Amino acid sequence: MRRASERDRELLNDTFAALCAIESPSGHERPCADRVAAELRALGLEVDEDDAGAVARADAGNLFARIRGTEPASVLLCAHMDTVPPLTPIEPVRVDGGWRNANEGILGADNKAAIAALLVLARRLVTGPARIGVELLFTVSEENGLHGAKAFDIGRLESRHGFVFDHATPIGEIVVASPTYHRIEAEFRGRAAHAGVRPETGRSAIQAAARAIAAMALGRLDPETTANVGTIAGGTATNVVPERCRIEAEVRGVDDKRAELVVTELVDHMQDAANAGECDLDVTVAAMFHSYRIDPRAPEIAIAERALRSCGYEPRPIVTGGGSDANAFRSNGFACLNLADGSERNHEPGERISVDALEGLLELTIAVVEECGAQA
Repeated sequence: MRRASERDRELLNDTFAALCAIESPSGHERPCADRVAAELRALGLEVDEDDAGAVARADAGNLFARIRGTEPASVLLCAHMDTVPPLTPIEPVRVDGGWRNANEGILGADNKAAIAALLVLARRLVTGPARIGVELLFTVSEENGLHGAKAFDIGRLESRHGFVFDHATPIGEIVVASPTYHRIEAEFRGRAAHAGVRPETGRSAIQAAARAIAAMALGRLDPETTANVGTIAGGTATNVVPERCRIEAEVRGVDDKRAELVVTELVDHMQDAANAGECDLDVTVAAMFHSYRIDPRAPEIAIAERALRSCGYEPRPIVTGGGSDANAFRSNGFACLNLADGSERNHEPGERISVDALEGLLELTIAVVEECGAQA
């Protein structure tokens, strides 16, 4: 059963394309935030922007708006406004039944598909209120550590639970477990020397870092644990033994103890390599967000399952290696569920979303509100 009108679907696609064309990498969400706030205020809604920007080192804060229903109960629906850095201009084009970037870069469907769906949903609710109220939250700096969601004051919420739509897989998937994410930053410090005249007196920081990386077990270590070295940078010139080298790595794991063990192993390899290369080493490890595993009997899962089935999707519980604002909310004691948004290949040049999936996401948001209302 389709709940959205043809006009809703046209508006959804137009809004989505317009949002994608607005570049909003983490920390630079202001143009997107201004557009979202303007859309909400044009509907007569009061929009509050918090001070999360200062904490997240972003040029905008989280946006929060509330739409009253006919009953006092409400539900939180959330999407994030930032994207990973676009390496090419974003020119959304509709090709072969879907949206993609005309250039070889990201589209921004993560998470602007959800933003567009929530804006169209808001328009529907303003003209015809639902039984249950809806609290809308648009966060900043999700991609680089969930900073906006972590800074949001959940004490402002009237809702008992919420939903984010932020997993780039087919609609129907329900994230029931998500990992802790440890970020590791390491700097190797050796000794500079002329590479052609006095290489023996030098101590190569790059060689030490390379030795450490070569010893590490990386990739998927088991079904719920991954490790990766994402960046390496060092040296000044080809004729200088490099004095410094910096690497950035991460470990993700649903089992906290297993993840911590892998972090320790990676750091040990770094220290062993630094010692072997007669280099000094500085390492920092930070848990950017924490894992969760949801009881399959949780009420938010039951609501999601009913909403999905009413839209023609078969619910599928999954364990993910990705994080979302749901991690931050659940860590702060607020029950929040992450649902797949139907986008494909997020963070990649081939990112896309089919028109069917985009419109299906709108249907899902409407159904979630209806199912929450039925429980009010």
